[in-house]
Amino acid sequence: MAVDTSDSPADFLSFPASRLAELIKAREISVKEVVASSLERAAIVQAEFNSFTRIFNDESIEAAERADKAIASGAELGPLFGVPISIKDFTPTEGQLTTRGSCTLETNVGAADPVIVKRLKAAGAIVVAKTTTPEFAYSSFTQSPLWGITRNPWNRDHTPGGSSGGAAVSVVTGSVGIAEGTDMGGSVRIPSAFSGCVGMKPSKGRIPMEITGSVFDHISHFGPLARSVHDAALFLRVTEGPDEADMQSQLQPLPIPETLMTNAKGLRIAISPDLGFYNVDPTVLSNLKRSADALVEAGAQVDWVDLDWPANFATEWVEYWEVFLAAQFGHLLETSRDIMDPELVHVLDAGMKAKAIDIERGALTRTLQWRKMAQLFEKYDALVCPTTAQVAPLAKQKDSDFESLGDDGRLNGLDMTAIFNNVGVCPAIAVPNWTADNALPTSVQVIGRRFDDPTVLRIASCLEHFSPWPLWKPAG
Repeated sequence: MAVDTSDSPADFLSFPASRLAELIKAREISVKEVVASSLERAAIVQAEFNSFTRIFNDESIEAAERADKAIASGAELGPLFGVPISIKDFTPTEGQLTTRGSCTLETNVGAADPVIVKRLKAAGAIVVAKTTTPEFAYSSFTQSPLWGITRNPWNRDHTPGGSSGGAAVSVVTGSVGIAEGTDMGGSVRIPSAFSGCVGMKPSKGRIPMEITGSVFDHISHFGPLARSVHDAALFLRVTEGPDEADMQSQLQPLPIPETLMTNAKGLRIAISPDLGFYNVDPTVLSNLKRSADALVEAGAQVDWVDLDWPANFATEWVEYWEVFLAAQFGHLLETSRDIMDPELVHVLDAGMKAKAIDIERGALTRTLQWRKMAQLFEKYDALVCPTTAQVAPLAKQKDSDFESLGDDGRLNGLDMTAIFNNVGVCPAIAVPNWTADNALPTSVQVIGRRFDDPTVLRIASCLEHFSPWPLWKPAG
């Protein structure tokens, strides 16, 4: 079921990060005990699912010992004090290997911590590991030429999703209390959906994002992967706020309450099963109905809507994504094509061929999407839809397996997330909503009005409360 915070301290690896922090502050458990258990679990999980690029054993224990001394001295403790966390291998960390899943960066060491990592550390979190990502975070599958294939903890034959796949596995398995991820087209929400945890793309600029090389980047976000909605909210409160490193960072983000409501009275919620053009797995649709019932129970007005959206809202993101990646990494093709992921090479080649006029026409398509969403939000507080159209595919499949149109003209797509990176000002959160017959998780996605992160968190909290989901349990 959804995380039960009443369990005994002996079960603390399944606790939300916020509960771990409470136990540490109350001195019911030491930081060293938490971190040592985290490292032990991470080693087991790594051997089984390949979710980490580095586990920082010695450094983490040393940090834990310093933390316990700080507690003993009566020092002021941050909201994540002593909690083990993971950082995605796409995100640089000072003095640590950061390869972005690519052989071209096999020996690359981060020169400095970005703003988000500095803020997590300032809140007391202890970075115990870096998590796997596909090469340059390009894929919905976590497999890279450098680190190999990462596998789903519910079924090793399947993918945990991408590109924050290792992050999702680290949270679901209890290896860490909370994980950092990046989301340019669903890279937090897709793995959270396939692996069975909460994953959020905050509104653009709530958390400063300065690691992609362009301050004009409108699709990229940092976001949490967590075992509870409360933890996702805590992650945002710790990391949000303006910084000159990101000119798009919000000066005054809407405040997120310390306690999230578990009633939706007064809220109007639109539910779309397919966004108008996706072929969606029947089990995903069935579990979406489960979520709709939960929102009704929470007191919301729920309307099933037929969105008049064309498929090119989704394909526009793909075309922009090709250009986005080619602008940053296309130069590597000349010297490193043979050691790069062939699927990524295909994406970069396509991006290199794009015409400037086509890129600007894409902005017109995104504008049309925004106007349709603005009309929807005149009546509704949020839109709810599946996070992914399918349950987790096999680990060895690839994105191009899910790009065809069916005989009915509908898209046989995998994710239903990238379309909302076209309108990055709108927050989106993915919440597990049960499992398929093969025990793989399914997930529902809540998309809110521009910059209204508090409302999507409130709705997610209602889903968590009224429609809890199974937790992953270690084998044996």
